[in-house]
Amino acid sequence: MEPPDPVEAIKFRMEQQGLSRKDLEPLIGTRTRVAEVLNRKRNLSIGMIRRLHDRLGISAEVLIRPSQKETVA
Repeated sequence: MEPPDPVEAIKFRMEQQGLSRKDLEPLIGTRTRVAEVLNRKRNLSIGMIRRLHDRLGISAEVLIRPSQKETVA
């Protein structure tokens, strides 16, 4: 079984912990940057990965994977 997509892992943890996009700003950056990451328009940087791993407990192995572009059927 493959590890989950990093964006899906972030969204899942947000839902688990009742976090908003605003709560991710200290971990990812500006509101625009958070939106770009969650919309798969920007990849996570090493710093973002470290902060997400340290503060949200998401596995670094999951976060370093490339995000899968959602396909529209």
